[in-house]
Amino acid sequence: MSQPFRPTPWLAHHHVQTLLPSLGWVRAPDIRWDREVFRLPDSDTVALDWHPLPPNQPPTAVLVILHGLEGSSESSYARGIADEAYRRGWLSVVLHARDCGGHPNTMPRRYHAGETSDPGGVFDVISDRYANIPLFACGYSLGGNTLLKYLGERGGNTPIRAAAAVSVPFDLQGAADSVSYGFSKLYQWYLMRNMKKSLVRKFGRDPVAFDLAAALRTRTFEEFDDMVTAPMHGFTGKDDYYSRCSSKQFMRDIRVPTTVIHALDDPFISRSLLPTDGDISDSVTLEYTEHGGHVGFVQGPMPGKLSFWLPERLCWHFERMSRPVE
Repeated sequence: MSQPFRPTPWLAHHHVQTLLPSLGWVRAPDIRWDREVFRLPDSDTVALDWHPLPPNQPPTAVLVILHGLEGSSESSYARGIADEAYRRGWLSVVLHARDCGGHPNTMPRRYHAGETSDPGGVFDVISDRYANIPLFACGYSLGGNTLLKYLGERGGNTPIRAAAAVSVPFDLQGAADSVSYGFSKLYQWYLMRNMKKSLVRKFGRDPVAFDLAAALRTRTFEEFDDMVTAPMHGFTGKDDYYSRCSSKQFMRDIRVPTTVIHALDDPFISRSLLPTDGDISDSVTLEYTEHGGHVGFVQGPMPGKLSFWLPERLCWHFERMSRPVE
């Protein structure tokens, strides 16, 4: 049985929990990734980073990891759960969104919170490769939103045996609002800085669907999504994008055993916007903790003795669902 999350009192503050993984006080395992360039149906490509098992050791399960906004296989949460999966004899792989993980895609687009056809295609191919082996999926933050939306859209028509989503921005408009005030504006500034760098790297000075100079002057997620994300991916504007891609509205249709882990003090979304029992199907379990911040969940008494709670908790959930396929 997995133990509940109980942070050391002096590390319980939500901003401390959110920032600790990036401060070097808690170290995620070093992982040797094997990269596969995966061709999508539209001939664009994404990077899959595999954490291989020892030679001649067949996997007992396969875990697909979906990263958050501008994340990658180098994100601490991805390395943490890949290492925990390895200990259990599972093969794990980070599915990078388009133009992420240091792999430039070829089409004049990137990724967004509601892009479910890409992971759906990858899930189907991996399921075919590893037939009769349980396939699990775990999404963090934006990747969690994508995963929940996919599961709701597909219902029971998915190869995923069990799923988990962590620190999800269930309501994209609400999440954009939450990071526009107080200290949380720092997260918005940091992520937007990285997103703008990615735009310049990918498009140079000649983007197709938006005005790059104007995009680089945006200061909020709402401005950026209205000017860049929406037109780049076929939405009429940020309101259309947010309303169609927020995962909360899809959770009643999920038919795969799914655990949602979220801290009530997550600075990226107000607790008033979190799903309740009336918003979900019987296949979904909501696990809300008082503390944890945004993809933090750091435990331990002091620097040097800190650890991540999530990897063991998530793998415990998956392990319960790993009975062989009949």
